[in-house]
Amino acid sequence: MGMTIAEKILARASGRERVAAGDLVTVQVHTTVLFDNNFMPNNWPDVRRIDHPDRVVVILDHRVPAPTIQAAGAHVTARKFVERFGIERFHDVGQRQGICHQVVADEAYALPGTILVCSDSHTCSAGALNCVARGVGGPDVFFAACKGETWFRVGSTVRYELRGHLRPGVTAKDIFLHIAGLYGAHATQNIEFGGPALAGLSISARKTLATMGAELSCEFATFECDDLLLDYLRSRTSAAFEPQHPDADADYAEVRVIDLDTLEPLVALPDSVVNNSRPLSEVAGTTIDQAFIGSCANGTLEDLHLAARVLTGRQVSPKVRLIVTPGSQRVYLEAARDGTLAQLVESGALVTNPTCGACGGGHMGVLGPEETCITASTRNFKGRMGDPSSRVFMGSPATVAASALAGVIADPRRYLP
Repeated sequence: MGMTIAEKILARASGRERVAAGDLVTVQVHTTVLFDNNFMPNNWPDVRRIDHPDRVVVILDHRVPAPTIQAAGAHVTARKFVERFGIERFHDVGQRQGICHQVVADEAYALPGTILVCSDSHTCSAGALNCVARGVGGPDVFFAACKGETWFRVGSTVRYELRGHLRPGVTAKDIFLHIAGLYGAHATQNIEFGGPALAGLSISARKTLATMGAELSCEFATFECDDLLLDYLRSRTSAAFEPQHPDADADYAEVRVIDLDTLEPLVALPDSVVNNSRPLSEVAGTTIDQAFIGSCANGTLEDLHLAARVLTGRQVSPKVRLIVTPGSQRVYLEAARDGTLAQLVESGALVTNPTCGACGGGHMGVLGPEETCITASTRNFKGRMGDPSSRVFMGSPATVAASALAGVIADPRRYLP
């Protein structure tokens, strides 16, 4: 039997001709990403050796600008670390900074055929760029930073064959909610995305799907490489890379076909996304207090454009706080230049600086007791965005924007041509 994309990449990085599900492999790590949480006192191991500084990226993102003394101290530790080891790829506050997974995509730090690790669970986001990327534990990420290697047990692969085209008002987030609702968790498995519909899915849409793989508990979420991805990467980097494709006889645990033409807007009910999706019509009319658009899953320029299409010429309900957090400084700047930020603000949105912010309940939009939020972010478990008594529904940026206007969960298709 042939190999899947993930198996091919793991084989190359471990110096083997082939690997299969169940194998334990030690692999070369091409990129290790550290972020501000790694430099918190309870996480920081006082690293004294880095074998390959050129393979390390440091990005401040979770608590930016620093909202506490402890967070500020972590930033200071990060700056000293970068200076000590000559880390050139450093994104300090305001310095091409943003949520680390968005910056990885912005700067093409992940390349086809490579392995990227970070200790944030949504590291699988980089799989949109035809690599394997995974969140690992603190000790593992520091070992990878110091020595340039790590280990994985090879999982079986589920392939999603995407066909057709998304209809207006239906987005990549709805594809994810469909998969999560119908198929549930993918623990110990890899996910591979391919099929003829890829040509109609932007890199941002692919990044949303790859990022949300973390919520399915998958090992890796990887996309096939095509001309759209090649053009995207070549516009951002001159580095050499080798695209990876599955063998025609690759051994999959299962191949599942999704017809995008049949999908509709979906919403995940509070406290979980796995086996918890419902058609939007079933929850329409639910009163909300806050609406959030952002995170590594949905803070792209494309997401902001979609929200602006829904909002322009209309006003956010006076009973709702709409918070919009661009994924990176690059996204923020482009949205400022093309007028998107002005459109959002004119409609009543609060636009924050790039940061993880409200998504993790750290700052920039924490929920209070008994409040209800609809979010286009990564997670909705109890207490994720604030008080444990709050409720968090999850939908697409279009659904969130429409709900902010209506003051209740609402269908975005009524606002889109």
